[in-house]
Amino acid sequence: MLDIRFIRENPDIVRKDLKKRNDQEKLKWIDALIKKDEQYRALLQKEQELRHKRNLITQEINELKKQGKDIKAKVKEASELPEKVKEITSKVDELRLEISNYLMRIPNILHDSVPIGKDDTDNKTVKKWGEIRKPGIELKDHGSLIESLGLGDFDKAAKVSGRGFYYLFNELALMELALQRFTVDMLMKKGFVLTQVPLMLRRKPYEGVTDLKDFETMMYKIENEDLYLIATSEHAIAVLCSNRVFNEEELPRKYVGVSPCFRKEIGSHGVDEKGLFRVHQFNKVEQFVFCKPEESWKMHEELIKNAEEIFQKLKLPYRIVSVCTGDIGIVAAKKYDLEAYMPREKAYKEVVSCSNCTAYQAARLNIKYQKGSEKEYVHTLNSTAIATSRALRAILENYQQKDGSIKVPAVLVPYMNGIKAIGKKQ
Repeated sequence: MLDIRFIRENPDIVRKDLKKRNDQEKLKWIDALIKKDEQYRALLQKEQELRHKRNLITQEINELKKQGKDIKAKVKEASELPEKVKEITSKVDELRLEISNYLMRIPNILHDSVPIGKDDTDNKTVKKWGEIRKPGIELKDHGSLIESLGLGDFDKAAKVSGRGFYYLFNELALMELALQRFTVDMLMKKGFVLTQVPLMLRRKPYEGVTDLKDFETMMYKIENEDLYLIATSEHAIAVLCSNRVFNEEELPRKYVGVSPCFRKEIGSHGVDEKGLFRVHQFNKVEQFVFCKPEESWKMHEELIKNAEEIFQKLKLPYRIVSVCTGDIGIVAAKKYDLEAYMPREKAYKEVVSCSNCTAYQAARLNIKYQKGSEKEYVHTLNSTAIATSRALRAILENYQQKDGSIKVPAVLVPYMNGIKAIGKKQ
């Protein structure tokens, strides 16, 4: 969330940013928020004055007793103060909650380079990489291909779990693990700390990292428990350092998280009838960084370059897009998507999301670093390294061979016990 002091001192910057987003509803909130903040601070000061007055009267009563003087008037005055303090405290708490509700929903301030747009069709392409090969054959959709090669089962998964789940077998399951190991090895060599995370989080810490709407549209809740299945290891890594003050020399702190991810994925996206691209459960390797504010934009470029390196080594064509104002969400100040080329559809599809969240998550989670005699919020960044199910789809489409087999990307062969092709007829 934005620091209330920033909004108080820079309301025009916040309004300008909301106009960029074309968010008329939240634009109306700013005046109300500033007014409530003024009321809150005034009442807080009055509450403190009354508490101070109560202490002074107590001292006066003690002094009068020592002098043998009448204390009735002072006792009466003192007896009236607790109710006044209670009444003001109640109003202070009410205003604090209202202000918090506003702050949790007002989006981050966007970087100047974020393109203006309504939806993902307005995202701006900033780079393309790789040669788009002509397959020379009629490509099968990856779901049908998986089933025809006996490497997965979508129908049985749908019966036992519902649509959006899958079974993988043999070489394809091995390739899924190979993608994880290849990516983790690469990032650990770059100084990332390998991290396995809790797969469930309580609501309060979870509110520190995501749009509150996600609890209704994306998150799976555990029935009768204050627990939610994680949508990405990013969230669990972020809350790892909640209420922490880093020493300056500890930053940047870089983590690589490996976990299953669970998402309802309702709304406009839907779920593929049979396939791996948009599913309810998948595995992902995630990059996450805590750093000083002056490092974060350089770090943002580093994280997307790491993702690019992975897809370049897999020899999968892709493009990088800068996500526009209408598609970016409330948490990130700037976001890149890496979209792999899917030759059957002749289209690019998102496989990586890379965000600089600046101090937005850190303010919610109270994560700071010691800068001289002062404490400042750190910046947090996250980026997919690889979402294995989406990468598998890209491999299955880009590496289909005329004999119906799938060539294994050379970089994965050492992680697949030397297997160079899947489904190749002997």
